[in-house]
Formats: sequence, C-alpha cells, structure tokens
Amino acid sequence: MKGLGVAGVTALAGCSAGGDSGGDSDTVQAAFAYLTQPGDHGWTAEHHEAVEAVDEKFDWLEVSTTNEVSNEDVGRIMRQYAESGQDICVGTSFGYMDTMHEVASNYEDTLFEHCAGFRTRENMGRYFAHMDQTYFLAGVAAGMVSETDTIGFLAPFPIAEVLRFVNAFAIGGALNNEDISVRVRWMDSWFDPPTAKQGVNSLVDSGADVVTGAMDSPATVEATKSNGVWGIGANSPMKSFGGDTYLTGVVYNWEPFYTQLMQDVRNDEWDSDFYWGHIRDEAVELDEWGPQVPSEVKDAVETEKQALVDGDRTIWDGTKFEGESDEFLFSEMGSFVPEVDSEIP
Repeated sequence: MKGLGVAGVTALAGCSAGGDSGGDSDTVQAAFAYLTQPGDHGWTAEHHEAVEAVDEKFDWLEVSTTNEVSNEDVGRIMRQYAESGQDICVGTSFGYMDTMHEVASNYEDTLFEHCAGFRTRENMGRYFAHMDQTYFLAGVAAGMVSETDTIGFLAPFPIAEVLRFVNAFAIGGALNNEDISVRVRWMDSWFDPPTAKQGVNSLVDSGADVVTGAMDSPATVEATKSNGVWGIGANSPMKSFGGDTYLTGVVYNWEPFYTQLMQDVRNDEWDSDFYWGHIRDEAVELDEWGPQVPSEVKDAVETEKQALVDGDRTIWDGTKFEGESDEFLFSEMGSFVPEVDSEIP
C-alpha cells in the first residue's frame, strides 16, 4: 500500500486470486474519504478495517482511500473521485453531508454514499448503524456497577445523533437502577484527547464513577483508568487502554454493509435508500468485557441484548420517545430523558 498524503489517493491491494467473483465480470471502482488517518483504533480505523476486508473478499473490486479529508476539502476530493471514473464514492464523516449532496447533483452518473447524515439524492444514499442500541446495553452495565448513582458522558456536539446516544445510555442505566443520573460534558469536537481527559476529570469530580462518550480516541478510558473509575470505550475496541476498570465498549462493524454495498453496485441493484444497521445485523456490538466486570452484569446485559435481537423490545419502550418514527429518532431528537441531569447548549 502506498500512501500519497492528504491530497492523494491510496490504492488498496485487492485480492487478485481466489476472491468471490459472483455476478458479471465488470470491475467496481470504489473510493472512500476519511476524516483522519486510520490508525489502530477509533472511527476511521473501523471503517478502514471493513474496507480492507471487503477489498480482499472480491477480486472484481478496486478500492482507493484518501486520509485526512477536511470538511472544507471534501468537495474537491469527491469531484476528483467522480472525474476519475469511480463507480461509488463514500464519505465517512457527518460533516461531509452538505458538500457531498451538492457535488452529487453535478455527477449524476456517479453513485455516492454518506455516513451518519440525513440527506439523499437519486444518486446519493446514506447509511449508519444503531449505536444507540449498544450505548443502551453499556448503560445497563454502567447503572449496575455504579456506586454513586452518577454516570458521565462526553458529548461531542448537540446534534440528534449524540442526543440519541446519551438518551440510550441513560435509559439503559436506569433499567436496573432507578436512582441513576447521567451528567454530560460538551466537548465541541469529535477528536480532542486532552479535552476528553479534562472532561473525564470534571465528571469524576462531580461524582461520576462510570464514564463513556463518543470521542474518537482512547483518551476517555485512559483517563478513567487514571481516576480509578469504570470506563466505556467508543467506536472501536479499547480494552487494552482501560486497565482493570475497563467495563466494555461500543463498537461499529461496517463490513456487512460495505459487502452488500459493493455487491449491489456491481449487480446494478444499488438504491439511494437509508441503511440503519441493527444489532441483529452485527452492524454494532459490545467490546469484550473488562477483567473485573461481575458476572451478574454480563448476564443482565446479555438478556437485554437478546431482547433487542429478537425484536421483543426497543430501547425507547416506556420512555418519552416510545412510538417515534425512525426519521424523528435519527434526525429530529432534540431533548433529553429525565435521567439526564444536563442542559443542551
């Protein structure tokens, strides 16, 4: 693999023999824009790991990636992709949405997919995964292990996605602990390790003995380890950073979606719909349990997970959001459940 920097494209070495050749013989060219370097953990790492796996799976697939694409530069990158003949252009950051929507209007013969957003065109789809389900399950564990009845959340921005995560975490926390309270610290960033550590320290000072968030680094669980409180990782496995006080983590798994996406493009079955992957689809999952997690906590979480998988409950049952549409839950949620003891800026 040859890296060409922020302005260049890295071509992944696909599987040249033994891959699934299904369908016809046409090659599919796919390009992915990443907000950061993939690294070994975090949001971009999970996307890239899935992209590599799918690239190796299909010998008819040619994949290119571009790292460190800012919101300001994504338009240029997407135009470059379209003009170079890419069949499908994928943007993996929420902040790319409006620009990709505009670019797609000028390249009607090119397909686009955007992660985490809510705008589509005839040639632009959108996708995400139900991370709210894993935050709910992590909340169940947090509520059971908390001795102060106060658990904390590092929230990047006051958008519907983050509010959904916080609410799900709080609902899970209260499931077996009616006294639980969630306190939020607003980070104004998806990636800021020093500020994340300061946020953890602040939450611990306010009484939280379990902390999670949606920040894209291991800084959260490194700080919980330093403070001797339970920590829950986000986006990718982070057990190795959390020490004995690691509880679990909420983890994306994009491989099933990217596998189906590439097959649909090749078979001319792609549609600009909205994929919202469920825990039953293995689109999201919990990380391994930490070394000190009680067995009764694991058992309680497994019971709730199975209920979600079987469709016997949703995380919103019995709450102010019960019965709300997917569109509301995804893009319009604008308030907290009572268990959240914080304001929305």
